[in-house]
Amino acid sequence: MLEMELKMQVDDLAPIRSRLDALGAMFSRRTAERDIYFNAPDRDLGARDEALRIRYSDAEAVITYKGPKRKDLAFKAREEMATTVGEGRVLEEILIRLGFFRVAAVEKVRENYQYRGATISLDEVGGLGPFIEIEVMSEGDYSQAQTRIDEIQNELGLEGGIPLLTSYLEITLAKQ
Repeated sequence: MLEMELKMQVDDLAPIRSRLDALGAMFSRRTAERDIYFNAPDRDLGARDEALRIRYSDAEAVITYKGPKRKDLAFKAREEMATTVGEGRVLEEILIRLGFFRVAAVEKVRENYQYRGATISLDEVGGLGPFIEIEVMSEGDYSQAQTRIDEIQNELGLEGGIPLLTSYLEITLAKQ
């Protein structure tokens, strides 16, 4: 599965939230998330443009692998595989004992909306500020996913904004 997303830093989430409501987007949840990123003992995941993280949200922990970003598409797009784990802290300890090490933590409050087959996330990222992500999962026709993201961006009044191709981890590490 390929995750395709448009990410933009914004000044204020309130007007976007209002526009989502006016468009009839379905609010799904608001959650505090804490992402712990790891690097491998035998290769530098960051240098390979890969990511391994454990995300804590509510009472759930999810481990996610993200492959290198695709350079041939207009938006940030990369393979993503994720699964829920029973005990995130135990998994962290297993990874550390295998030689993996923590790189950084990213904390955010996220509001998720569903609209036209996309997940729209309004994020307040600790130390970075407010962001919006428009995400579409695609298994094949990437042009349709890109078109849908473009259309939603325009419906939300975000045309002309500068899309970010970097992750919250990359932005966080660049600020250190």
